[in-house]
Amino acid sequence: MIKAAIVGASGYAGGELLRLLTFHPNVAVTQITSETYTGEFAHFVHPNLRGHTQLKFTSLRDLEACDLLFLALPHSTAWDRIEQFAELAERIVDLSGDFRLRNPADYVQWYEHKHPHPEWLARFIYGLPELHRAEMASAKYISGVGCNATVTNLALWPLYKRGLVRETVVEVKVGSSEGGNKASPGSHHPERAGVVRTYSPYGHRHIAEMIQELSLDPESPRFHFSVTSVDIVRGALATCHCLLTDEAKSLAERDLWKLYRQDYGNEPFVRLVRGNRGLHRYPEPKLLSGSNYCDIGFVLDQAGGRVLVIAAIDNLMKGAAGSAVQSMNVMYGWPETLGLEFPGLHPI
Repeated sequence: MIKAAIVGASGYAGGELLRLLTFHPNVAVTQITSETYTGEFAHFVHPNLRGHTQLKFTSLRDLEACDLLFLALPHSTAWDRIEQFAELAERIVDLSGDFRLRNPADYVQWYEHKHPHPEWLARFIYGLPELHRAEMASAKYISGVGCNATVTNLALWPLYKRGLVRETVVEVKVGSSEGGNKASPGSHHPERAGVVRTYSPYGHRHIAEMIQELSLDPESPRFHFSVTSVDIVRGALATCHCLLTDEAKSLAERDLWKLYRQDYGNEPFVRLVRGNRGLHRYPEPKLLSGSNYCDIGFVLDQAGGRVLVIAAIDNLMKGAAGSAVQSMNVMYGWPETLGLEFPGLHPI
């Protein structure tokens, strides 16, 4: 049994971490922090945890030593205190973007901020077990993942690792929880309800993770990405139009399924969706609420020389807290599914 603390536990991702870890058989959560809610019970902010934990939020200045620290702080917050956090815990899993990118120059380009501790970037392993499981097994520091990047990277990895794509256009539709729990004019109910609003037609910061993880050419990635808010709370749905190379245009649908099964057939949290009838022929975020799965399906447009890959996740789970717990399991050599067995609900 390890002792873990959650820094920034009052946010949506922090609350999901607390929910998952409360029922994890190998973890005891000893401390949760929040500057806004110091002294309040966790269930004051996360009412779904009533009767399951009596933890109260403490201030960051009262943070005590533990075995593992989860950092669920806003971007550009954890990197200023990383030395302090490393003194308090042997292992760290950071959910923010502060240590996701390997190249310090990328932070200036995508986060508009020079990284204050670039020497720490090489110490962190990018927190997507499907791509970095071997490195995680011996890691002490694991970074978070962007939810939009996660659903897109998992959708496209089997194609890009084999060099089958010459250009891709991706549209991701996301729920309101991606914006976090801080109110804004855009999250005001009359403005957000019923919305289908493209808020990032190009230049989203998660593109940096896709360039990094899919090994794209930073100068000419031939990768076009946009994000649209839709009227759901949880979920991200990536629709990826992949234009195939000339050599790949001869691939049949059965060949593509074979490739995806080779890469994901033994993955505990990637499910391949293949249906020719019924309502749920393609991945749907609604079916994944509260679960750590990424569902992936595709359609081959052979005449058009493209593959249309569709992938879905719960952005707070596989795109944040769920991947963090999965990464922890890998780090400690535990069964990867431990504490993450929930399959989602239907209907919901």
